[in-house]
Amino acid sequence: MQLSELLVEQFQITAQDLSKAESYQKRFGGRLEQILVNMGSLPDDQIAQLYSDYLQLPLLQLEQFLDIELPQIDDEALALLLTNQWVPLVVDGNNWQFACRFPLDLTVNEWLSQQDIQPTVFLANESDIQALTAKFEQNNTNEEEHELVGDEEERLRELASEAPTVNLLNSLITRALRQGASDMHLEPYQGRYRARFRVDGVLHEAEMLSPRMQLPIVTRLKILSGMDIAEKRRPQDGKIEMKIANQELDIRVSALPLNDGESMVMRFLRKDNVQYDMSVLGLSSDIEALIREDIKTTSGVVLLTGPTGSGKTTTLYTFLNALNDDDVKIITLEDPVEYQLPGINQVQVNSDIGFDFSAGLRSIVRQDPDIIMLGEIRDKETAQIALQSALTGHLVFSTVHTNDAASAYTRLLDLGVEEFLLNAALVSIVAQRLARKICQHCSVPAADAEQLIEKYQLQDLADKFDLAEIKLSKGTGCDKCGNSGYKGRMAVIEYLNCDDAIKAMPKDSDFIPKAKLHNKELNRRTLLEDGFYKAILGLTTIDEVVRIAG
Repeated sequence: MQLSELLVEQFQITAQDLSKAESYQKRFGGRLEQILVNMGSLPDDQIAQLYSDYLQLPLLQLEQFLDIELPQIDDEALALLLTNQWVPLVVDGNNWQFACRFPLDLTVNEWLSQQDIQPTVFLANESDIQALTAKFEQNNTNEEEHELVGDEEERLRELASEAPTVNLLNSLITRALRQGASDMHLEPYQGRYRARFRVDGVLHEAEMLSPRMQLPIVTRLKILSGMDIAEKRRPQDGKIEMKIANQELDIRVSALPLNDGESMVMRFLRKDNVQYDMSVLGLSSDIEALIREDIKTTSGVVLLTGPTGSGKTTTLYTFLNALNDDDVKIITLEDPVEYQLPGINQVQVNSDIGFDFSAGLRSIVRQDPDIIMLGEIRDKETAQIALQSALTGHLVFSTVHTNDAASAYTRLLDLGVEEFLLNAALVSIVAQRLARKICQHCSVPAADAEQLIEKYQLQDLADKFDLAEIKLSKGTGCDKCGNSGYKGRMAVIEYLNCDDAIKAMPKDSDFIPKAKLHNKELNRRTLLEDGFYKAILGLTTIDEVVRIAG
């Protein structure tokens, strides 16, 4: 079978992409499969499987070689092999075993022929090659790192554009996307360079990279995101727009200088798979009905509270999407604008030129909007303008950083907002956390259900909210969820309506417990209770609820 036929039949490459890649190959040369990787049509980590199917060569089982003693090879030969991503594993006379990325590499095959070496080849992906290369570097302590002589910036650019750097970064990003990661963290760790993925809010170690790859990877990310590659003392931020594995992707990149290198964090914003629908949030039906009623009002302030990464922005976007219509004007003020919402005017603040939230909000009000979304209330001036805008006929959505709903009052009072303004403007406050959902492919009943029901008094909660059955479950771990037992996240909510009773309460030191008692009398749940409510329904686990709201 031809390589092109294999790509179409087994690796789902479209005829259009294949035609583009073949056209590029005719004009500029290069490997067809690598051109497809660079186009974003073929995941980099499928290259090894492709060659294995095409050439009938075995795939590397990395764990079999991690503990072996690597062969001693002269420096010149080793440099040639490692540069072309051929890693010698076993040397027995003229019979050598290799792990390699590209088995048809002409340079290496010519050298093998000249040396009369009979190779046994195992096909490996980029991360396996890096792990094995790092073993040689540990054995060879005299090996010098990349020496930046002469024009340092030009040398940095050369390192960043070399094939191993490009392939490694593409491979890591592809793996992160495949695992559903929201962020990728690259940072120095114990003399190596560690890659970690944040999946469903939890960091997982993905790869330990060779220390010599730190500078090339950091430099490539800086070039792609428009940062200054020569600046290593100050934090920088940038943005990459790219297509990988047929996904349109925005990547927000942050560089932070550390004592022993630089930490790079990439946040993945997928353009194609974002859904802003109430049903996707995972709200309980009773809370969803209350919130839908609130956002139908023509004026007032609806606040979301919670720590960073609790999904507040996504929830606000969902509210705006539900209200987005031709007969309303919606303007948002964000830092930064994360996703483009069709039909909505989105404004990004820029503190460097004095265009902060308060200045932006004053300008927005002059644009005669019906609905305003303010990314965050950080200071007294912004808070007062937002609340006063609500009193003049605008519906305002915003966020504050507090642990629960009632604490939003005390937070705004601490900023210097007058109590009468809060009472007049606030419609409702929603405190939110994100809980991982149990993977539906490997969900089984929890073995310790009886102990958990007794420990957390779940029967009382089930009776209170008329739940006929307690279905505590857990995920055993499978390929679909990366063996974590969880897949996806949903909102855990505490809802506080700013009704007449709340307005009448003095906003003193006793306000928070009184507000909580008032909510309890209305049969509304705390964050912890809403989490337990969802665990009783078999949507998440008790451990997860305690982790995020306990």
